Amino acid sequence: MSAPSIMTIVGARPQFIKAAALSRVIQSTGQLREYIVHTGQHFDDNMSEIFFRELSIPVPWRHLGIGGGGHGAMTGRMLIGLEELVKSDRPDAILVYGDTNSTLAGAITAAKMQIPLIHVEAGLRSFNRAMPEEINRLIADQLSSLLFCPTEASVTNLRNEGNGAQIETVGDINFDATLFAMQQSRSRSEIVETLELSGKRFALCTLHRAENTDDLDRLNKIVQFIEHQAKELNVILPLHPRTRAVFKANHIVPKGVRVIDPLGYFDIHALMAGCDIVITDSGGMQKEAYFHARPCITLRDETEWVETIQAGWNRLWTEDDWSAPRRTIHDYGDGKAANKIVNHIVDFLGNCRS
Repeated sequence: MSAPSIMTIVGARPQFIKAAALSRVIQSTGQLREYIVHTGQHFDDNMSEIFFRELSIPVPWRHLGIGGGGHGAMTGRMLIGLEELVKSDRPDAILVYGDTNSTLAGAITAAKMQIPLIHVEAGLRSFNRAMPEEINRLIADQLSSLLFCPTEASVTNLRNEGNGAQIETVGDINFDATLFAMQQSRSRSEIVETLELSGKRFALCTLHRAENTDDLDRLNKIVQFIEHQAKELNVILPLHPRTRAVFKANHIVPKGVRVIDPLGYFDIHALMAGCDIVITDSGGMQKEAYFHARPCITLRDETEWVETIQAGWNRLWTEDDWSAPRRTIHDYGDGKAANKIVNHIVDFLGNCRS
């Protein structure tokens, strides 16, 4: 009997990073056959293809080329494309990551086509349903058969919601990815030297979430906050295409901030390793900052990664100070989440076949 097959659906930068960590283990064990589908949600080369090249992710089996447009239009087109792929090559399971429109489309496709759904990074909650990501998480978790949780808090959220799927606590796959990036960036990135930051105090800043970029009043307040940080140290802002478009349309030019093009994965980690602080609205970078032992200011009013705040490594931009002394976060595991995930998937699909 051939190894069971999984269709992995990705579309955005954070998903490429997690998929790379899991795909490396899948390839090394040979216990699963993986078909990667790239929805095209992130279509800019600096946000998409560069990650496939740098992280040696297998070439996508299919690329739907669906990027741009509103949430409904984008998700609808993804559903059409994914349904046709599943009809032509029915996998044993569909695997999704995180909380993007690609996650939502993959989850609904799996449910409609009666295929087991696997959700990596399940159970996270901001408890803010104004965020599209929160809706995507809730739906994906409710439709899943196998849920992989990074923390005990995420397990508690699922239990409180009465989720009856198989739930496994595996640690944070982003830790696996960051350990790999730390090692690779030492020899594969010269960005600190290129930007002439050696020996200088600087902050690494990213800004891309719709809740920030689509509200002009809020965006201006965040820009003012970033400008204030720039009075104390150099602020490097690799600008997301969405944010760049909003800046251009509204003539926003952050004072004292060094705005650059989006960077590759290893360059980002080289900057994180050398910076004094991370300022971001990215979920993944809050944890990556912790893995690099760098404090983080989160440009949101809440965070799913509550343990980073409880452990003193993170604070919201609306708060004036860190809430606790810094300590180790044991929930995130040992950097072997991908191995645990593969083992659980093999067992799960074996039981489904028997």
